[in-house]
Amino acid sequence: MLATKENMTQYFTADGVVIPVTILSVPPVTVKRIFSAEKDGYNSVQVGFSIKKNKILREFRLKPSDKIDVKEGASVDVSVFTPGDLLQISSVSKGKGFQGVVKRHRFAGGPRTHGQKHSEREAGSIGGGLRTHVPKGMRMPGRMGGDRITQKNLKVVSIDKENNIMLVKGAIAGKRGSLVEIVSR
Repeated sequence: MLATKENMTQYFTADGVVIPVTILSVPPVTVKRIFSAEKDGYNSVQVGFSIKKNKILREFRLKPSDKIDVKEGASVDVSVFTPGDLLQISSVSKGKGFQGVVKRHRFAGGPRTHGQKHSEREAGSIGGGLRTHVPKGMRMPGRMGGDRITQKNLKVVSIDKENNIMLVKGAIAGKRGSLVEIVSR
């Protein structure tokens, strides 16, 4: 399924326990195409929906053992999920722009004394010994965020079929309105 992230809130269960949840808007998606191993070499389902004049298509790979019980052109909505289902959710995290090593890699920075004047949040030495180059993989300042994040074993807490809304336990990466891909585990 495809969805958009709305925001986070709290959900109170019947016995009064508070659960942090993310609200997902899950509009009905249309099955655009079904790929089969015999015809195309692999099994997958392509689904799509429209948001504000934008048509979004995504393809979900299936295992050879998975049965496809939908036809092309069929509409699938949030009612395929039930509370308690475990999901795998993928989305793009918030972009944070260019960041230094203290925020990007959690460096401690230098001491505030012993001759330090303006280098409290710097990385320090990046070479060493007789090397004349910077080693590959050296952690340095740069762009942060905007990565594809996949979270597994997220539980469905509640479903509102009339408004196409699903509540998922915990936080989901991304900003409000970002596209979320949902796979049932």
